[in-house]
Amino acid sequence: MAMPRAKTELRTLGNTGLKVSAVGFGASPLGSVFGPVGEDDAVATVREAFRLGINFFDTSPYYGGTLSEKMLGKGLKALQVPRSGYIVATKCGRYKEGFDFSAERVTKSIDESLERLQLDYVDILHCHDIEFGSLDQIVSETIPALRKLKQEGKIRFIGITGLPLHIFTYVLDRVAPGTIDVILSYCHYGVNDSTLLELLPYLKSKGVGVISASPLSMGLLTEQGPPEWHPASPELKSACKAAVAHCKSKGKKITNLALQYSLANKEISSVLVGMSSISQVEENVEAFTELERLGIDQETLSEVEAILKPVKNLTWPSGINQN
Repeated sequence: MAMPRAKTELRTLGNTGLKVSAVGFGASPLGSVFGPVGEDDAVATVREAFRLGINFFDTSPYYGGTLSEKMLGKGLKALQVPRSGYIVATKCGRYKEGFDFSAERVTKSIDESLERLQLDYVDILHCHDIEFGSLDQIVSETIPALRKLKQEGKIRFIGITGLPLHIFTYVLDRVAPGTIDVILSYCHYGVNDSTLLELLPYLKSKGVGVISASPLSMGLLTEQGPPEWHPASPELKSACKAAVAHCKSKGKKITNLALQYSLANKEISSVLVGMSSISQVEENVEAFTELERLGIDQETLSEVEAILKPVKNLTWPSGINQN
C-alpha cells in the first residue's frame, strides 16, 4: 500500500482566527522573478501545494510587475474548491513604478489585485516594505484607508511588512490595539539571523500574528548561492558559503536544515518559502514532516551555527534614511 502523503500542519495566526499552514506558499517566483515560469507549471505548483496541506498563499503586485498575482489567481481558480478553503495575502504600496502609500493609491490597488487574483476579497492586505515610505504616513493615512477596505469587505485583515524590525514597533505603538492584525518579517528568523525572537513577546502582547519569510536568507543558505544583487556584506556571504559547503561535505542539504530551523518555532504561524515547481513544494513539505518525525539534526545545526557565529544576526540596511 502507498504511504499517505506528507502534509504540513495548520497554526493559528494571532487573533485573526485564521489557521494558516506552517509552510506558506511564497508566490513571488510565479512572477518569473528568478527565471521563467510558464502558466501550466504555475497552476500545477499551486495545485500540488494545496494537495499537500498548504492553504496560505502570499503575493504582491510588485512581484514580476503584477505577473505573480495573475499566475496565482489562475492557480487558485484551478483548485475548484470553496473560497474559504484557502487564505490569500497580497500587498499594497510597492509597485514596479515605485512606492506609493497614499490612501488613494492603496484603495485603487486592492481593486486591481482582486481582478488579477480573480477573487472577491483577500484575507490579508499588507503594506509592503514600509521602511521605504514615511512611517507617519503609514500610521495616519495608509492604515485608516485599509480599515475602510476592511469595512467594505475587500480585505479581512491588515498587515505590515519590511526588513528593519524597529519599523514594526514604531507603527504598532502608534495605532489603536487590534488595528494591525499581522506582521510579515523576512530574513530575521533563520540560522544566520534570529533577531525576530526578541520581538515575539512584544508582538504577542499586541495580539499580532507573525509570518516569517525567507528562511534561506534570499539565497544565502542555498547551494547555488545568493543572486548578484544580494545586499549582504562579503563577510556574511562567505560565512554562509562555508556553512553550505560544510553541509554538502556531510551529504546534508542546508536548505532543509535552514527551513526546519525556522519551522521549529511554533510562535511563528507560517514560514513563507518561494516555490515555482512541484518538486520544490514536495521538498518543503517533506522538510516539515521530517522535522515532526525526527526533530532537527542537532549535530549538523551546531556545526553550522559555529561557522556562522562571527556573522550571527548581521543584517543589511533597507529603506530611506530617516527610518
